[in-house]
Amino acid sequence: MDPQHGHLNKVAYWTARFAADMFPPGPNRDAAHPWGYLAGLWHDLGKFAPRWQEYLASKADPHVAEVTGKTDHSTAGARHAAATHLLGHLLAYPIAGHHSGLLDAESNHACQRARLTKADLPDYSCAPEEILEFPFPDAPPFLKSGDDFTLGFFTRLLFSGLVDADFLATESFMNSRQTSARNSVPDQALEKIADLVRAHIDSLGVPNLEDTVNLQRKAVVDDCIQASVEMPGLFTLTVPTGGGKTLSSLLFALLHAIANGQTRVIFVVPFTSIIEQNAEVIREIVAPLQTHTFTPLIEHHSALSPDKETEQSRLATENWDAPIIITTAVQFYESLFAARTSRNRKLHHIANSVVVLDEAQALPVDFLSPCLRVLRELTDHYHTTTVLCTATQPAIHHHPDDFPIGLKNCREIIRDPAALFAALKRVDLHFLGSLADTELAQRLLKQPQALCIVNRRKHARELFRQLGNAEENYHLSALMCPEHRSEILAQVRERLRKGLPVRLISTQLIEAGVDVDFPVVYRSLAGLDSIAQAAGRCNRNGKLPTRGETYIFAPEDQKGEAYFRETAQVASGLIDLNPDLLGQEAIHAYFDLYYYQQKSRWDSKDIVSTESFRRNNDRDFPFCFQFASVAEKFRLIDDWQVPVLIPYDEKARKLIEQLRNPAIPPHRDLLRGLQRYAVQISPKVRDENIRSFEVLRDGQFHVLISKEINYSSDFGISFLESDTASNSLIC
Repeated sequence: MDPQHGHLNKVAYWTARFAADMFPPGPNRDAAHPWGYLAGLWHDLGKFAPRWQEYLASKADPHVAEVTGKTDHSTAGARHAAATHLLGHLLAYPIAGHHSGLLDAESNHACQRARLTKADLPDYSCAPEEILEFPFPDAPPFLKSGDDFTLGFFTRLLFSGLVDADFLATESFMNSRQTSARNSVPDQALEKIADLVRAHIDSLGVPNLEDTVNLQRKAVVDDCIQASVEMPGLFTLTVPTGGGKTLSSLLFALLHAIANGQTRVIFVVPFTSIIEQNAEVIREIVAPLQTHTFTPLIEHHSALSPDKETEQSRLATENWDAPIIITTAVQFYESLFAARTSRNRKLHHIANSVVVLDEAQALPVDFLSPCLRVLRELTDHYHTTTVLCTATQPAIHHHPDDFPIGLKNCREIIRDPAALFAALKRVDLHFLGSLADTELAQRLLKQPQALCIVNRRKHARELFRQLGNAEENYHLSALMCPEHRSEILAQVRERLRKGLPVRLISTQLIEAGVDVDFPVVYRSLAGLDSIAQAAGRCNRNGKLPTRGETYIFAPEDQKGEAYFRETAQVASGLIDLNPDLLGQEAIHAYFDLYYYQQKSRWDSKDIVSTESFRRNNDRDFPFCFQFASVAEKFRLIDDWQVPVLIPYDEKARKLIEQLRNPAIPPHRDLLRGLQRYAVQISPKVRDENIRSFEVLRDGQFHVLISKEINYSSDFGISFLESDTASNSLIC
């Protein structure tokens, strides 16, 4: 069938291609192609019904029918798939949900069983016989030995490919300008990017024998190059903070993808602040490849993912059609369990990629099992390489007795991690015990250059106020928009470089990847992984004549430290037992207490349990997959946040002006630009201050009306009196 002719043909062609591209050449790839083709071919069977044709004739836009709920055109294909073959029920889920989202198998609300037994289904028998009688394909070989979760995950990825294909075909009909603006990835894009990364690393020069830090960074790069030719699978990159993980892991990922025929590199980071920095570094490197038709890098987090799905918002959603993606752990993991079409659209592009998990250990205990399970699915079946990139291995490695859900057969990229850690030891760690804010402020004021990291926004604000409003004192939190945070960090780095006085009070968003180098760091008591990251901001480049000093303290008021309470308690119990809190013995003990001894919590929401994914002894309904319920339960952050937009500078105001114009659809470039000016707050705070916001696009976007009144140059959003602990994973 011609992929350029007709909606069904286009969707079938692209879904087949997306399904095949999830696998390397071989039997699974060959089998997946017809599965994708059939999903696309049958997804709109209901549109052949005379009733739907009458509806079509009365509407200008044929693709909004399912959204309005007036005419059902997706149930027909799902029922036909289920009636054709037992495994057709796996196709029935994506087909039934290609507009409304994946359904639960059984529910008191809308569900798959109800859809398949729906009365008064429009008669679609007038569809062409070549479509109705298309032979059902054999299953990909790996499914034959897979368990119920494996079957469900394959179904979800098929759904992703179908949704993306349907959106692209719809877009080509409705918005040809947006179609022409989509990323056009040139041949050998990864090779060209790898050449630029190599050239950038070479431009840093050859370190002299006295430059210990840069010598070790070069050794890390060399180890990454050597390991990149290995076969896909699970790798660990165990490097101390400040050891050059970003560039070395990027080079490994690029060379590894090239060697193994993988299609893209996906960086998964815990904080938006790391996205901002890493994206800036990589964007500068790949700038020579940027054209009006090709974007080498996409920065994607969940700050501007609308709750309501409209046809325009669907077409604007990301499908990760770029060689390099930088995203957050929240966006990555929640998408892998999501039911909504816009969240699932990109998932098929994760397959056959290299996924670099920065700070891989930063996962909540209650979601360990589902997160690790999807990583195993990707590496075991979908030609995906996962790199666990952290200074505190082995957080999530398999241990037969203590941690059976952990990841097996991880290959370490660094040839001698112990020697690397010893060579890069640049910090002495001290525990001060309980410290009042007044004493802490006095200690900081005695230091010309110091960083203090605390667990709560309120604590950070109070400490900053006690330091006084001098030009050398700075404050950083997620209540500032990304553009504002970048400006603060640029000023701080410039003062550090010039040797000028500078004190920075920050929440933990500055940890894990933000490149600052202070001689002295204070850290509120938290988990050992957080303490290690804080120490990584101290004497980062090894320029001090002696080691840097990092001080750990217990704050006087710990009432609000919801997330950090558990990790801090575990860490405090290790302080007297381990003289080196950052040594491997202490790290092992920490994760033994925090992860391994909490088996009952590894899947506390029943995400991957047999209740969520199971087979029935019923030929009429053999697969009971609770997709919608799983999506609802899988929330890495409990206190749901919503984005508000800040008219921070002239660029922000111009972007917001586009948002105000109803003639301009919310295209991807607009949403990407607005990410730089979004701040996450609670719905309660937003609604209590709703008069401070201009509401746009049917309630999808909220724009702060007065930056002068409600946005502080010191603290960001300034009408917030309530306080919550900063989350370990910031979306």
